[in-house]
Amino acid sequence: MRVGRPRTMDEEIRALVDALGLTPLPVEGTLFVQTYRSAERNAAGDPVGSAMIGLYCAEPRSYSCFHRLTADEVWHAYAGDPFRLILLHPDGSSEEILMGRDIAAGQRVQAVVPAGSWQAGEVLPGSRYALFGCTMAPGFTPAGFEASHPERLIERWPDRAADIVRLRPLGDDLLFPDAP
Repeated sequence: MRVGRPRTMDEEIRALVDALGLTPLPVEGTLFVQTYRSAERNAAGDPVGSAMIGLYCAEPRSYSCFHRLTADEVWHAYAGDPFRLILLHPDGSSEEILMGRDIAAGQRVQAVVPAGSWQAGEVLPGSRYALFGCTMAPGFTPAGFEASHPERLIERWPDRAADIVRLRPLGDDLLFPDAP
């Protein structure tokens, strides 16, 4: 049981950031830490697996811009408020996945984003934060990441224009730096 005055949200987020060693992810801005990168390599020389912990929050604003990966990514909801993933699939369809721990309310504790689908994520309006994890096999490599400027995606998914503009890359860089 915690004794003393309750933490404010800013203190709670700061405690998570400090305890987990979270830093902004290049290009997209998610607060993250890589927790696992396999020493074993596949035939291409890439790690056979990787894992990370991420934090979306309203303040400071942390979200995942629209990007796609060359391998499937498995998402896991850990703590905090529900969050949404928005997927834009190669066949022109789109979907939203509500991640969270309230399974009875239709939230999912785990979801797979297929390779090649554009994806973005954020906390819901009025939410404080969401703590989540992502795993990949084969593991994440900078060469397997591509973000997109909003105009390119809006042409294909005009019904998602508001999401695409709001969840755009932080700057002009669309490729991940060489080291995560």
